[in-house]
Amino acid sequence: MPIGLFFFTLVSCVIAKENDEMLPSLNNSKAAEAFIDSAEVVVIGFLEGDESHGYRELASAAKRVGSVSVAICRSKEVWADYGVRSDTIALFRKADDHREYLVIAEAKKIETDGLANFIVVNEVRYVTEYNRATAVGLFNSDVKTHLLLFADKGREEFQELKEQLGALAPEFTGKFLFVLINGAEDANVRSLGYFGLKSTDLPRVGIYDGDSDMKWLLPAGDVSTERVRDFCDSFLRGELKDVKQAGAETKTEL
Repeated sequence: MPIGLFFFTLVSCVIAKENDEMLPSLNNSKAAEAFIDSAEVVVIGFLEGDESHGYRELASAAKRVGSVSVAICRSKEVWADYGVRSDTIALFRKADDHREYLVIAEAKKIETDGLANFIVVNEVRYVTEYNRATAVGLFNSDVKTHLLLFADKGREEFQELKEQLGALAPEFTGKFLFVLINGAEDANVRSLGYFGLKSTDLPRVGIYDGDSDMKWLLPAGDVSTERVRDFCDSFLRGELKDVKQAGAETKTEL
């Protein structure tokens, strides 16, 4: 290969790699607001520039966690709108109207793995599938009451049930976190047992209240939007307090 062509190819590869690592930039408050409103979970790196500590690690983490959109904002005026005073990586989510801040100067170490983990554990959505990673964000949320859908992801009705709850969840923002528990996974057998359920009982819906450590099951039957909404409203009205709890021993229901 001629030296000139080799050099051109090498430079092109470097430029392509740099472009791949570029994050979209939010230059004003309107752009930041639109970006935050564009998805259930987004991340903004409030960083002074592309050479800031944490920029390349965040760009790499963004590629690794493709389910969450990531952008950067260099405008100090926009920083002020969100209470940011120094280089900070912030996660915004709609399910509980929460912001999670990672201040660069206060972090012990900034690396791609750590930032990817920061995004994954805080990726709480209108319907969040329960696993070891998402459990951290779910239980760290200020919203301590969970509406649980126990379902088998391998069954035909699964996607429809998930979409039903996803459409209902915004009505209960700040009151419930909607959580999907895949009953077909061995790792979730204990969660089912906590509610006195087996995989053959699914799909079922339950409520867990972290403040009182109490739990209830919606009676077996169709998992319709109306029934789930009424179940949630019954809890909010305090009507479940005197109802026997669901559990492995008594297996009682509302």
